[in-house]
Amino acid sequence: MNKSVSTALLLLLASLLAYAGDATVWSISSRSDFLKGNAKNISIDDNGTLRVTPTAREVFDTEQPFIWSTAYAPGLGIILGTGGDGKVFRVDDSGKGSLLADFAEINVSALAVNPAGEIFAATSPDGKVYKIGRDGKATVFFEPKEKYIWDLAVFPDGTLAVATGDTGKIYRVRGGVNDWWLLHDSSETHIICLATDAKGNLYAGTDSNGTVLRIGDGMAFSLLDSPLREIHDLRVLPDGTVVALALSESVSTKTETPAASTGAKTVSVEKPHPANPEQPRKSRHDLSGAKSAVHRIDPDGASSVIWNSSSVAAFSLDVDAASRRVLIGTGDNARTYQVELDGSAERLVTQLSQDQVSDILLTPTQLAFATSGQGKLFATTLKSPLETGVYESAVLDAKSSSRWGRVDAASTGAVKIETRSGNTEIPTETWSRWAETKDSQVASPQSRYFQWRATLTGDASVREVNVTFKQTNIAPEVLALEVLPPNVGLAANPGMQIDPNIALSGQEPAAFGIQVVEIPPRKLYQRGARSLQWKAEDRNDDSLVFDVFIKKVGESEFRLLRSGLSENYLTIDGLTLSDGRYVVKVVASDSPSNQPGQELTGRKESDPFDIDNSAPSIALRDDTRSSGPLQVRFDVTDSGSGVMRVEYSVDAGDWRTVNPEDGISDGPKEIYRINLNTSPSKDVAVTVRAFDRNGNVATVTVGISKQKAAVVSSPK
Repeated sequence: MNKSVSTALLLLLASLLAYAGDATVWSISSRSDFLKGNAKNISIDDNGTLRVTPTAREVFDTEQPFIWSTAYAPGLGIILGTGGDGKVFRVDDSGKGSLLADFAEINVSALAVNPAGEIFAATSPDGKVYKIGRDGKATVFFEPKEKYIWDLAVFPDGTLAVATGDTGKIYRVRGGVNDWWLLHDSSETHIICLATDAKGNLYAGTDSNGTVLRIGDGMAFSLLDSPLREIHDLRVLPDGTVVALALSESVSTKTETPAASTGAKTVSVEKPHPANPEQPRKSRHDLSGAKSAVHRIDPDGASSVIWNSSSVAAFSLDVDAASRRVLIGTGDNARTYQVELDGSAERLVTQLSQDQVSDILLTPTQLAFATSGQGKLFATTLKSPLETGVYESAVLDAKSSSRWGRVDAASTGAVKIETRSGNTEIPTETWSRWAETKDSQVASPQSRYFQWRATLTGDASVREVNVTFKQTNIAPEVLALEVLPPNVGLAANPGMQIDPNIALSGQEPAAFGIQVVEIPPRKLYQRGARSLQWKAEDRNDDSLVFDVFIKKVGESEFRLLRSGLSENYLTIDGLTLSDGRYVVKVVASDSPSNQPGQELTGRKESDPFDIDNSAPSIALRDDTRSSGPLQVRFDVTDSGSGVMRVEYSVDAGDWRTVNPEDGISDGPKEIYRINLNTSPSKDVAVTVRAFDRNGNVATVTVGISKQKAAVVSSPK
């Protein structure tokens, strides 16, 4: 390739790379992206499309911290068992709530309604099973003398199954206090949940081995051994399919306060990096690291995982048998997810303003959600018309003050986009007000943090939103500056070759899987060299160039050594400088990525260092003698960096170190003595060499003649 053409191409590449990050796009297009925000009356399907869902309205506030259990009693409505004060409430079909019973125990951990419409309530700890009349009168029905009663289930014949812990026993109760028997004594610590089928089989979920048991004909058979610890909830479909919710951590101590809602997350826009590629989504059957999972057990005994999450703890479960859809209530901002019974088409269906969905109840006319954190009941009618839904994005952290450009939404129907901005990570009253975009242009002021929201009406949808922004320029920083030892030179290593077509495309090499890494220079010996290395950073990811200056200590002005360097190192020929103490300064500029007049600089000065090109001097002393045992005595002087080491060789033999008379070679002048402990029988040549701390070397040869017994000195 012609040299001038090659140079032009490289310059074009540098220009494209420098401006590639000028405008940044925050793109939200996937389900995982949208789940980082908050959705009110908005569903998020498996493809990341936002749609309006029927409004889940607050129906009743129990004014208790927890709702642990729910049941539906025809003619009475929804029954709620709470924690805190051990109360039972009823909410009729019109939404009116009232207190039904108040127990001495703390928690109403389970509820059940038999075919006759009688209500049973289990309390914990050290609790009882009460039968509650329609007038609210409660009587003790069964007292198992167990620490916990976790769940109740009604057999087709009207008898009651009672699940307990800490001993993992199941009791069957027919007539009350004296009419019961032990149905199953398991090796588990807790029987957490129960369900029955039309054939009279009982299904039980356990803690701490996470098993699903089927109990029938006097036998217990294990249908599932989940790798997660606790089977927390069960449903049995009319065809015999069992759906089980499993948790990795036991929540068998239901008196614990649920985790607080985290709200919308803060996100940032990261450039793709081939060294850290996005990890592929794991199979839903892989439960390593899972917090919760939903298992399906088919009538023939085969099982599969239809949902799992490594980040979300689920607490409740219900199944719409007609549509074969599973509803999963979580502690993830009180979100409820829906998944098909075959594990497909997962989507977010509701998000409530509470901590967790502790129970889900599908009644003949509505879908109800019981929450904890604040014990409230929310409900949506199954055929409610679509009204309005609001989606608030996660908060974008642009890393520095930024100008906001456009918000482009791929949408259908009536969609209104609004934005706000501020300089605190959590939106407060110090943020700007919500402002509607005009022709997709953001009206919010320059800031570090940014958020958008979309209001959808009727059958509107949103499948992708892109926000453009540009960071305000921030001055680069020179974080470190190192002066290498004398005589260490630096030379460039061959760099990575990049396809010129990638450069011409204007895209980052990382988009093509090319990892562009900084290759450090190689070190080599270079007489008199003084090398500099530095580390610089630019928070805008701008391209940088460097100017290097030098001055002697005591001088007022720096003088320029090199300008426009793209490398972060430089080797100076120290032989061109006079001896003395120097300081260098490196100035970093982001001019390649900014228009003239908008570039900024950062700088750093080195610690003082010495330039010393003068070799030490070696002077023989008069007491050097050749008669008797040979002795050579001499002075070594270096006024620059000081004497570092002295060696000698006899008749071109191996070099040996000699110490000065004071024991340490560390001063500007040292006295040395070499005793050979022999008388000359022939001519002897003793060569002495001295090093200073900057690598300068002086050499002297002392010749001793046996005939003349004289000393001759010949410096080299």
